[in-house]
Amino acid sequence: MLAGKQGMFLNPISRVSLLAGLVMALAVASGCTVRPLLATQDASSGAAASSPALSSVAIAPVDTRYGQQVRNHLIFLLNGGAGQPANARYTLDLAVTRSTSAAARIQVRTDNEPTAGTLTMTGLYRLTDSQTGALVASGKREMTSAYDVPRQEFAAIRAVRDAEDRAARELAELLRLAVGQDLARAGGQS
Repeated sequence: MLAGKQGMFLNPISRVSLLAGLVMALAVASGCTVRPLLATQDASSGAAASSPALSSVAIAPVDTRYGQQVRNHLIFLLNGGAGQPANARYTLDLAVTRSTSAAARIQVRTDNEPTAGTLTMTGLYRLTDSQTGALVASGKREMTSAYDVPRQEFAAIRAVRDAEDRAARELAELLRLAVGQDLARAGGQS
């Protein structure tokens, strides 16, 4: 029984080799880096800068309030708050639709208990080269936002609008990621 317990401890040579292996694994892992999608390396400081490809995308106007919310958030995300580029290399055509539905087939209303609804916002996009008109990429992204529907009419309208705003922000994030991936596949890092 005592011999079995002594076998659990490592001898000094095994400890040194285990420690050396751990140090080597840490050294190899320290060479790995993580950088943002489409980021470029600043040669002077070594810091990642924002992508020129993403900041050269102009977004065409849309015709709905919630579509405008998506567009505004996307412009901010692509250009860091600088607005639309003057001479855009790419044009993004965006079509945003939304639909609402009840979260349950049977809505039970008791005093002071709101019902639930879901809002689904869909963004269809087409990314084209501004100079040639060639289609670079297209796709569809969807975001769902849940909300409560109280009995008061204004509060119910406001709940839907708040759900639209939440879904618009999240949909803009998804579209930014999708456009970034499409540009990376197309080699738009120049």
